[in-house]
Amino acid sequence: MKRYRLYILDLDGTLYRGSEALPRALESVQTLESNDAQIRYLTNNSGQTRQFYAEKLQEMGFDARPDWIYSSASGAAKICKEENLWPVFLVGDPGLKQTFVECGVPVINSESDSGEPANAVVAGICRAFTYAWLNASLQQILSGAKFIATNTDATYPVEGGRVEPGAGAIVSAIQTASGVAPRVIGKPEPLLIRMIMEDAGAVPEETLVVGDRYETDILAGIRAGVDAHLVLTGVTQRAPEGVSWSSDLGGLVC
Repeated sequence: MKRYRLYILDLDGTLYRGSEALPRALESVQTLESNDAQIRYLTNNSGQTRQFYAEKLQEMGFDARPDWIYSSASGAAKICKEENLWPVFLVGDPGLKQTFVECGVPVINSESDSGEPANAVVAGICRAFTYAWLNASLQQILSGAKFIATNTDATYPVEGGRVEPGAGAIVSAIQTASGVAPRVIGKPEPLLIRMIMEDAGAVPEETLVVGDRYETDILAGIRAGVDAHLVLTGVTQRAPEGVSWSSDLGGLVC
């Protein structure tokens, strides 16, 4: 397989499922690193911080630093900060709030609407989602707040071959109530891939995006104008015609 200077690797379903590392994932990444490739990690999961993901990867043996991790949460925080879309009303797990706070973005983080207006409602995976969260989000959007989705993944893979509801389920509820379609930050939008390439000093011709979900990972790569490679260790179980693929990450080093 062609060698690339920059590999952008998905996490859930590509390197691991839940707390279980996937077969040949670690050995393949180590081989790429030994060939002087830059490795960056990109996840649509907005529920945790970059530090959390770095530590999780390190525990599995991967070489990972927080600044090598990119997520839909960190991307959303950066956009809100750069575009002055704050304060922000967040619908998400605690890691989403921590990501925004660490980025210096003021947050209104309550499931009941305190009356303080937000400039943006940012929704991600939210395991504590309630009707109160839904109503508070609706009122903010009706009052003029922009609606931003960290990602719209319907599900995400976990241990034992199972999947669980993703951020898309939360985003869809808010969109249905408000009638407003969100601005999506994560894959399949190309924003985060372009952000990684800029930070890494790489151009599209020397970049490969790798993931387990065609409709997010692979489409994001296509939209960013880079090569993309599908692994069948997560959500997508059959590669569409014309898509580069392998059964697992070992296909990158064959």
